[in-house]
Amino acid sequence: MGIATINPATGQLEQSFNALTAEQVARKIDLSAAAFDQYQRIPLHQRRVWMNQAAAILEDDGRSTAMAQLMTREMGKPIQEAIAEVKKCAWVCHYYADHAAEFLQDQPVQSDGSRAWISFQPLGTILAVMPWNFPFWQVFRFAAPALMAGNVALLKHASNVPQCALQIEAIFKEAGFPSGVFQTLLIQSDRVEQILKHPQVQGVALTGSEPAGASVAALAGSQIKPSVLELGGSDPFIVMPSANLEAAVKTAVKARILNSGQSCIAAKRFILAEPIAEAFLDSFVAAFQDLKVGDPQDPQTQVGPLATADILDTLEDQVARAQQQGAKALVGGIRDPHQSGNFYPPTILVDLPVESDVAQEEFFGPVALVFRVSDIESAIQLANWTEFGLGASAWTQDAAERDRFVRELVAGSVFINGMVKSDPRLPFGGIKKSGYGRELSQRGIYEFVNVKTVWIQ
Repeated sequence: MGIATINPATGQLEQSFNALTAEQVARKIDLSAAAFDQYQRIPLHQRRVWMNQAAAILEDDGRSTAMAQLMTREMGKPIQEAIAEVKKCAWVCHYYADHAAEFLQDQPVQSDGSRAWISFQPLGTILAVMPWNFPFWQVFRFAAPALMAGNVALLKHASNVPQCALQIEAIFKEAGFPSGVFQTLLIQSDRVEQILKHPQVQGVALTGSEPAGASVAALAGSQIKPSVLELGGSDPFIVMPSANLEAAVKTAVKARILNSGQSCIAAKRFILAEPIAEAFLDSFVAAFQDLKVGDPQDPQTQVGPLATADILDTLEDQVARAQQQGAKALVGGIRDPHQSGNFYPPTILVDLPVESDVAQEEFFGPVALVFRVSDIESAIQLANWTEFGLGASAWTQDAAERDRFVRELVAGSVFINGMVKSDPRLPFGGIKKSGYGRELSQRGIYEFVNVKTVWIQ
């Protein structure tokens, strides 16, 4: 359909947009160059004022609700989660407004010179290629550090959330950031190459699929420009015999169905130690059966529609292939063919052979894969089995087991007795085919700066 708002709960086209022409894109890039020339000289305290004003816009109850409703209408996020996402964006704006001066201050270094220090200076225009699943958060977690560092930004958002993309640009403008500092480009993915090759564009951040990441990484490498990739995941959720089972089950349900299961860091593979497997599954299945699926605008809804018809078709095919390869559905597993919208029932699959090809894939929807293991050795081996390495959650009260999970799980994040989540204070990113580089925290602000050595005699 191109660049358009198609309500995933109804399948109805609500609004379509024309893609920018090559000339319009060129003018926006020229504007970003002119904006950077001035913006990099603006004192940090003024950038802080603007960033806090952006946060204030996001925190306004009436406006945050309207933004959340926009998210829900474009990609189907349950409304309560959408409101929380807007508030989280305010948090990351405040975080970098409060800490950027500390992160970016010159760092003195002892050397053989009279003076030496490390200076952090912005690179210029950074291209952000962002996904639809967290249409506000993914953008703000990139933009807050990038803009506070003195860079300017061009956003190529997913084509199914154009109104979210335009709303985010409007927020930065209203907050006081100068014209050209943050611009949305309504374009298709095939235009990214043209933009990234432009000499004014100095780097790229991408959150998305593995194929998209590989393509952008290759292109950025050919242009010798830095890139940060946050890609897919098939996060393990390991439960050992000593775990608090009630807390583990409650968190497991939330970790799988958050955003209707459409999250890179969602728990997707549930690895259960045999002694607690039956008890965990009994509670897990009961909780899935009680989930409220329906209209994402209803505050009581826990699972809404998938964002697009293509995503629904892909998930349906994966579940069918898993069943063909031996998996059994304890709940769900069959879509209601008479239901309108992109809805898929919460599903729990067991007995899927570990070596099957579908077991290596990321399930982007409310489908949990459950595996049983005999001991911690098998749990860690299975957790590390895939080519992904984004996050991992492990549940145990045993200190020795905890230490092994922390040391041996191959992932960008390991959470013990908790759900994997992003937090402005903590570095976020993956390894293996889940990407490279880090967003958030002090680490995140350094991804798109020149870490300059200064030596004076």
